[in-house]
Amino acid sequence: MKKLHVAILGATGMVGRELLDILVERDFPIAKLTLMSSARSAGNRVLVGGKEYAVQEASPEAFQGVDVAFFAAGGQVSRQWADIAVEAGALVIDNTSAFRLRDDVPLVVPEVNGEEVRNHRGIIANPNCSTIIMVLALKPIFDRAGIKRVVVSTYQAVSGAGGKAMDELRMQTEDYLAGREMAANILPVAGAPRHYPIAFNLIPQIDEFAEDDYTKEEWKMVRETQKLFKAPELKISPTTIRIPVMRCHSESINVETEAPLSPEECRELLRGAPGVQVVDDPAAQEYPMPLWATGKDAVYVGRIRRDPTVENGLNLWVVGDQVRKGAALNAVQIAELAHKLGAI
Repeated sequence: MKKLHVAILGATGMVGRELLDILVERDFPIAKLTLMSSARSAGNRVLVGGKEYAVQEASPEAFQGVDVAFFAAGGQVSRQWADIAVEAGALVIDNTSAFRLRDDVPLVVPEVNGEEVRNHRGIIANPNCSTIIMVLALKPIFDRAGIKRVVVSTYQAVSGAGGKAMDELRMQTEDYLAGREMAANILPVAGAPRHYPIAFNLIPQIDEFAEDDYTKEEWKMVRETQKLFKAPELKISPTTIRIPVMRCHSESINVETEAPLSPEECRELLRGAPGVQVVDDPAAQEYPMPLWATGKDAVYVGRIRRDPTVENGLNLWVVGDQVRKGAALNAVQIAELAHKLGAI
């Protein structure tokens, strides 16, 4: 298998570091590795597979000769550098929302619509982490029984808001337990006029509010799922919530299917689905939880049960590591598939 010149833009961030770990774990065929960042982080040194690499500031010259470039530095940075990287000959796999809904950019979860990697024009978009976790559980159901409507509530870890949010949760927990006032500067949105503590709390806002008083995060789940399933009329009603968990997003999903699908049939269907593991034994108190899913590749599904209030209704509880499968792992899997299919 041909080895590739791989670049990571945003190499010092949480997703960038996870990308590096996964590339090593999965023995991705790397001939050369170029790590890039903003000017602020340039000059840092990063250990990758026992070898130290210097992080350089992103520049047009840095993309010369690159085969595949993973972008994990924010939407504005992706918009600034994506076309430059493509013009230099790289396939850009972008982990931001910058290109996800563009008609000429494939939005890909390999287990769901991997064939779309063939259709790229230089950029492939990684979906939102909450979307990835949801669609892995829903796509087998969609294919087997059709879906009329989805109502989903997410319970999202603070790591989804970055390392500073994780630090704030630690500090707030210490302050709360010591009886001190908790300082809040990050959540729900760093640039918002008001901030709230997350320790021992829930915040029903992720990202900024948009049309119909749904947040941008909620609209991402709607529009990205419709694009992934090629079902623009699919009805999805989301509520996204930040919770005081360090890592792994959880989702309570209510699905109304077109055709009947029993809980037993759903379990069996999901047991055979790629990227999914069923953990569902109520009698033994076995169900997915964030602590057990952290650092794992799979998305875990449990609490599969009938919704007696509607015809053909099911409830699911889904948990996945949003830094891993919800971001870095999905990006690497896209690159692996593109390489296998000759799309790099």
